[in-house]
Amino acid sequence: MDPEYFNSYVMSWGTLGTVRPFPGLNPEKDALAVQTALEKKDVVSLVSILTNRNSAQRQMVDKAYRGIGQKDLETGLKKVLSGDLLSLMLALMMTPYEHEAHRLRQAMEGLGTNEETLLEILCTRSAPQLKETNTAYSEIYKKDLEKDLKGETSGDFAKLIVALLHKDNVVGVVQSDIEALSASLDTKKTDPAIWINILTSRDAVHLQKVLMRLEMERGEPLDKILEKRFSGDFRMGLKTLVQCIQSPHVFLAQRLVSMKTALVHGVMVSRCEEDLLCVRAAFLKLTGTSLYTTLQQKHFKGEHLQALLAICRSED
Repeated sequence: MDPEYFNSYVMSWGTLGTVRPFPGLNPEKDALAVQTALEKKDVVSLVSILTNRNSAQRQMVDKAYRGIGQKDLETGLKKVLSGDLLSLMLALMMTPYEHEAHRLRQAMEGLGTNEETLLEILCTRSAPQLKETNTAYSEIYKKDLEKDLKGETSGDFAKLIVALLHKDNVVGVVQSDIEALSASLDTKKTDPAIWINILTSRDAVHLQKVLMRLEMERGEPLDKILEKRFSGDFRMGLKTLVQCIQSPHVFLAQRLVSMKTALVHGVMVSRCEEDLLCVRAAFLKLTGTSLYTTLQQKHFKGEHLQALLAICRSED
């Protein structure tokens, strides 16, 4: 391994992500270094390389690696790594849309459905991002994502989930939307369809104005309004959607507080090239402790911890 190449990492600042493109990438050199690390079971070097490349660069390294050994990097990682560290490294080797598709599939497999993860992805991702994720899901699992989501949910909650998957960006009038939502609250039984339609078919800036003014008009927080008017999974779904519209980074920070391994992997890998700095700031404000420090205080150990810290990047 060439110390000058692999140790002189300089962060290229300018985005809200923590993992940035590695300057002067040489995929062939990386692939040889990874091959050597795998042969020697040098986990430290593996983690160092893979966490210091962005997703597109890791795909280039994987391609170069297959050119050397005729096998993909995923196969090599499975022979050397195990447990939580393997899961994290495999997540890093997926493209962003493959990773979101993988998380959606995991949320629906086994006993019970992880509605919170479904909502996290569907509520925080844009329509174009969800379209790409939908395509990735179909290509990987040979299944229809909408059908799978319908099979795991029911009632008004299922309608909300499907509407989120196919969310739109229709131009609306703020006052008209406020009046429609407010009027629905004055009826004996609030119509869920009105809320689903408006909250899944407008852009975030528009909806933030609508929700803020609706709260002012009704004289109480929207969270309490939804608590009174709806129930069950649909209420949870609407409350999550509203929270993501108002402040997605606070929502993601709250998700991370549990420090559950799969959840930490999912959020950190999916946001590390996009806006993890914002999530870190929200986490610090929410808990009084930085995400970097919290990771060290929990049960994460060894190279697994070092990989998480590398993705998190630094103390706030």
